[in-house]
Amino acid sequence: MIRVLLVNDIQLTCNVLTAVLEDEGDMTVVGCATTVNGALAQAPDCDVALVGTSLGNPGSLELVRQLKERVPGAKVLMLGLTESEDQVLPYIQAGAVGYVLPEDSVDDLMARIRVADQDRALISPEIAAALMNRLNEWAQRVQDSPGAKGAGLTPREWQVLNLIQEGYTNQQIADELVIEVGTVKNHVHNILRKLGVNSREDAAAYVDLVGQQPH
Repeated sequence: MIRVLLVNDIQLTCNVLTAVLEDEGDMTVVGCATTVNGALAQAPDCDVALVGTSLGNPGSLELVRQLKERVPGAKVLMLGLTESEDQVLPYIQAGAVGYVLPEDSVDDLMARIRVADQDRALISPEIAAALMNRLNEWAQRVQDSPGAKGAGLTPREWQVLNLIQEGYTNQQIADELVIEVGTVKNHVHNILRKLGVNSREDAAAYVDLVGQQPH
């Protein structure tokens, strides 16, 4: 059963989507949230979060980032984007796995939820190409920058970054390093800032580029 969390600032939209999704034999709606805090409170119970862009920017975008940090197992689908690089790329880079276009049908919506639940990305070839271009540009800047091997990270930040690259959650990192979760969050924030990236995925990609902690 795919557990879906609906996030939209219009309660009526949540109600309509709930009625549609509950008709599917393999889906159940575990909650409807109209605010960022409400969504974060219910997110641990979901497999897929269907997030509307109506929470505004940075509301919806910040929610995606926090969902990926706090509930890394949840797949995030955006609802209401048009297929343009300027709209889509920030959400994909923040951790969303796909999006539902305004012109998509109910059947398209169901298909996208099921694909997201299978841990597969669902973006157009054009958006994928744009995302790869940005990643390549960033990788080139990393390789060409002075001191790229260190990026100013402390030894502890390198430990955290290496565990992020291995797929650890904040709680798992805290357990591994015997530190508080709040301390891990501070380290993650500093790592993203120093690397100039917006997501854990991009930070993990940095390790792939430069290798483990330099000696």
